[in-house]
Amino acid sequence: MSRPVRLLARPEVGALVAALAIFLFFLAVAPAFRSAGSLFTVLYQSSTIGIVAVGVGLLMIGGEFDLSAGVIVTSAGLVNSLFCWYFGVNLWVGALLSLAFCLAVGFLNGWLVMRTGIPSFLITLGTFFVLQGVNLGVTKLVTGSVSSSDISDIDGFSSLQSVFASSFGIGDVTVWTTVLWWILFVALASWILQRARAGNWIYAVGGAAESARAVGVPVVRTKISLFVAVSFLGWFVGMHNLYRFNTLQAGNGVGNEFLYIIAAVVGGTLLTGGFGNAIGVAIGAFIFGMTSLGIVYAGWDPNWFRAFLGVMLLLAVLVNHYARRWGSR
Repeated sequence: MSRPVRLLARPEVGALVAALAIFLFFLAVAPAFRSAGSLFTVLYQSSTIGIVAVGVGLLMIGGEFDLSAGVIVTSAGLVNSLFCWYFGVNLWVGALLSLAFCLAVGFLNGWLVMRTGIPSFLITLGTFFVLQGVNLGVTKLVTGSVSSSDISDIDGFSSLQSVFASSFGIGDVTVWTTVLWWILFVALASWILQRARAGNWIYAVGGAAESARAVGVPVVRTKISLFVAVSFLGWFVGMHNLYRFNTLQAGNGVGNEFLYIIAAVVGGTLLTGGFGNAIGVAIGAFIFGMTSLGIVYAGWDPNWFRAFLGVMLLLAVLVNHYARRWGSR
């Protein structure tokens, strides 16, 4: 196979070409898009989707889906906020409790999928509805409304904010640390997929789980670990949302699970599993950030954003399909 053909068969190449085209397009039509500040705003917007999308992408490479990934971000913040506000304890206690809760949800999702054999689409769809209802019901029960109370005066707020929701300036540009965390998570996921034995296991269980089991790959442990990883990254973004805005709306997060999947698919991850990489997922999230803010910078009706997402998803699926077929020849 020639080098150009091998290059075209890589998961992230189609997404990289699309990202470049979209970037140049908005540079041409949206003058506000051309500043350094706008670029870092796009990166921030991309990071809030891209962090969880890294875990969702790995899970999809492993052959599974998690439709609860959107609402668990809100659940993570609400557990921390409501527990500490109601009981008057340090926010670090609530953050650790929230982490334990999210990891338990991820473990339960993975365990049920592997134990029952029911498709992960259905298991996590059930988890989605449970979390959505609990988020709204418990928040209304504790605070009397559908939003959490302001926690900025509770002990531990400043230190947690510095970890999850801080920023720093470079000249006139504000850089949020979530962008740096996003880069770190992408780098770690890339290393796992390309250099670690666990990466081989992820590709194996996504491509052919029974064959992987036959050669000694720990299929159950690998898949459960991927569900737990999604929940951990959801917790991380939930902490960012809470400590940036001090309060949360209990209904937030619904629909974001599809944005994570779109970022992974646009980045070259196959819905059938066994193919993709973290760099491609990151590019897919960056395309989301550029499109969502580029439309605003261009002064267009933001209601068109969902239509753009649908078009990008269809084009990405077609490009990935034919590029992979060409490469396999």
